[in-house]
Amino acid sequence: MENQEQITQAQTTVEKLATKVSTLLEKYNALQQDNELLKNEIAELNTTIEAKNKEIETLKEENEFKELEIEDIMSKIESILG
Repeated sequence: MENQEQITQAQTTVEKLATKVSTLLEKYNALQQDNELLKNEIAELNTTIEAKNKEIETLKEENEFKELEIEDIMSKIESILG
């Protein structure tokens, strides 16, 4: 009789552990999916950042060119005014 109780208790313990393991696996899989989504979002944001950095660099170059044009115009105006 006592042996049967031990077997039943062991089975109950195994069932509880199996349930806990199953719950942990579900959480793990959900976290893996979340992690994958976050990795994809980071990749998209990095691509956006790279595009914005290129745009900023282009605008800086255009600004430098405009500055040179302004200096040239100011020089011509000064030479006309004498």
